[in-house]
Parts: sequence; C-alpha cells; structure tokens
Amino acid sequence: MRSGDWQMMPFFLAVARGGSLRAGAAMMNANHVTVDRNIQALETSYGVKLFTRSRRGFQLTTAGEALLPLAEEAERIFLGARRRVDGLDKSETGSIRFSVSPMMAFDVVAPILARFSTAYPDIDIEFRLTDRKEDINRAETDVSLRVAFEVNDDVVARKLYPIAIGTYASRTYLEDVVSKAEPGGAGICWLGWTGPRDNSSWLSQSPFPFAAVRHACDEAYMHLSLVRQGCGLSRLPVIYEHLYPELCQVPGTEPELSRTLWILLHSDLRRTVRVRRFVDFLAEGLGELQPKMQGALHRR
Repeated sequence: MRSGDWQMMPFFLAVARGGSLRAGAAMMNANHVTVDRNIQALETSYGVKLFTRSRRGFQLTTAGEALLPLAEEAERIFLGARRRVDGLDKSETGSIRFSVSPMMAFDVVAPILARFSTAYPDIDIEFRLTDRKEDINRAETDVSLRVAFEVNDDVVARKLYPIAIGTYASRTYLEDVVSKAEPGGAGICWLGWTGPRDNSSWLSQSPFPFAAVRHACDEAYMHLSLVRQGCGLSRLPVIYEHLYPELCQVPGTEPELSRTLWILLHSDLRRTVRVRRFVDFLAEGLGELQPKMQGALHRR
C-alpha cells in the first residue's frame, strides 16, 4: 500500500458505511466533490473499481469488499494509537472535539462552555453540532453529550439525570388559537417531523388527536423557533420556558420525565487531563441546571 493511500482510506470507509457520497461527506465533514475525488484516486492507485455507482448509491465491488475488513483493521490500529498517546497527555492544553445536538447547544451548553473557556483558556473546543449519533470508537468525536433512554456503546458513560419534556405554544397562539379550538384539538396545528418519526402514531396519542400537522422538519431547534413565532404546538424541554418568556405549557397537558442526559467519552481519554477537566466542568454546569431541566417535576 502506498503512503498516500492512507490519506484516502477514511473516505473509502465513510462511503462504504454510508452507502453514498452525501452520507460519506457528512461523516467526513467534507463536501461530496472531495470525497469522490479521493475515492477515484484510491481506485486509480489500486487499478480496480471499489464501488459500483448508481442512482441507489454506492455499492462495494468484489475488490471493495475484500479491502473493507483490511481498512477497518488499519483504522482500529491507528485510532487506538491516537487514543493511547492522547491518554498520556497531562497538560491543560490542546483541543477537544465535542458533539452535541443543536437543541442542547445554543441555549443550554453554550453558557457553560463560555465559563469553561475563561477557566481554561488553553483548551480549545471543536464543536460538532449534530443530532446524529457519532461514533466515539471510530474517533468521530472525543466527547459527546447525548439525550437517550440508555447507552449501550462500548464507551465511558456518565449518567446525569432525566430531562422533562412538555407541550408548548406561544402566549399569543394560546390566546388566538388554542383557546378557540374544538374538542380534540380541531383547529390547532402541531409541528410535524420528517424522517423516521411517524407523525400519525404520536398524534393519535396526544391530547389533540384531531389537530393538523404542518411545517414538518427534522430539527428540534427549528421546532422551538417556530413555536416562539406562534406557528403551532410542539413538545420541548421544559428549560426553555425559563429562557423564553413567550413560551407557555399548553393547558390540559403535563410535562413528563423523558430521556436522560449522558456525557460519553472513550475509555482511553478519561485520564487525559484536558478531557477530564472539560467533562467535569460540563457535568457540574449541567447539574446546576437540573431544577430548570426538570421543572415542577424536580420538586415532587
């Protein structure tokens, strides 16, 4: 294998795992042109086609299937070496890749990280804002803040606490629309979801099964923005009623403790001083927010 092949191998793995240039580009945080160029260069280097290309995406050829386990093994060796070296770092300097969803990032985590930056000016945070479950074992990120029921990954997981989710609308929407709605929610608008979520299933179990579903998107923070603008109802973390006074819980609904906050990192990085400082600081900051994260349920 030529030395330059190592630089192109992550692009091969990303497309093999994602099944398309677009998915591979998202994994690599690159554009699809760059990904395609590296795939073509690798194929030229080997003198074989590694993928068949079609409208359905990229499928591994026989040569690609033969290469895949070797590339994955090489990846494990290199990533293990990186984490082993990082684990020896005892200084409060360097960078940390931090994965967090936009819903938690802008209003909840950003103020904590501002204080962290003041306390540790030589530690830089590289933010990866995504709702995708990034793979710590493949070094897609160093530390991740995840909201989930359970974590079964082979990682170090610090469990914090469940967060409360409630049904919210703007004050004006409550006055102008919800107060005049018919029984079952006819006349009300629920903000919908795109992607794998089934709008019909949760709508039938909601307090307003006859409400319309409109303005669907797959980004929860966009739901927050649309609710604040009076576009309809959505289920949101209760902490946002403390941050945005125009938000109100919809009468006749109750918040409930839902998924739990977790801080995740690879076991090889837990002894790295900069990572430990960051994780401890983040956990403490989120701990201080627990009463607001759980609302009235915190006092029960």
